[in-house]
Amino acid sequence: MAALPEGPGPANDSPMSIWPKSIWDVANPARFMRLSGALLPWVSAAAALALGGGLVWGFFFTPDDYQQGSTVKIIYIHVPAATLAINVYAFMGIMSLIWLIRRHHVSALAAKAAAPIGAGMTLAAIVTGALWGQPMWGTWWAWDPRLTAFLIMLFFYAGYIALWAAIEDPDAAADLTAVLCLVGSVFAIVSRYAVIFWAQGLHQGASLSMDRETNVADVFWRPLVLSLAGFFLLFLALLLLRTRTEIRLRRARAIRLAAGEGAEPPGEAA
Repeated sequence: MAALPEGPGPANDSPMSIWPKSIWDVANPARFMRLSGALLPWVSAAAALALGGGLVWGFFFTPDDYQQGSTVKIIYIHVPAATLAINVYAFMGIMSLIWLIRRHHVSALAAKAAAPIGAGMTLAAIVTGALWGQPMWGTWWAWDPRLTAFLIMLFFYAGYIALWAAIEDPDAAADLTAVLCLVGSVFAIVSRYAVIFWAQGLHQGASLSMDRETNVADVFWRPLVLSLAGFFLLFLALLLLRTRTEIRLRRARAIRLAAGEGAEPPGEAA
């Protein structure tokens, strides 16, 4: 089992030494810990400002919709949560692919760290979608293509998390969960393009797009973009925090094994 060093990393301790020269430098656990430790306070502060600003602006300083009334303001949670649900799974797919090809432990642990966040976003999207859709559709749930794809994606998130918990060997768990994640990526794609593939679904078109004619009105669009930025920054802050925790847990496990629980001393991380 490979250890994940958390030491000082490069000998150069200047402030600029924490910044990677290439994206693959971040795969070094020691460098990742240094870089994430420097970024985390700034990302957290930016997330709080953007998310707080977007939600306050949207909920208290925008008018009710002439058709949907005040329920339209659910958009400031529903759309960012749904967007993150899809993009977090895409991120996990990329990290899983990197793990399978390059065997970088940080990528596997980042995918593991992202899964509960993505599952929470998916659940939030489903719940807020039900709250938003019930007054418009007359039902809390419909087997609409996008809704169904999101429900299946939630099951893949849950299966991914459960598989990590069920397998004791971290490398074996990373292998199997990576395969499961890549298989489930098709539902992330379907969730993203379901409205385009099946235009007859109940779900409306995209609220944010490059086509201004299909976008929400500017009075809703601006705070929605700020809220979306806040959600992405919140995800990044939680991802950095959780990945740092996973690295520490992995390193502690390797130390315990090296101390006499039946394994040889660990080698260097990939």
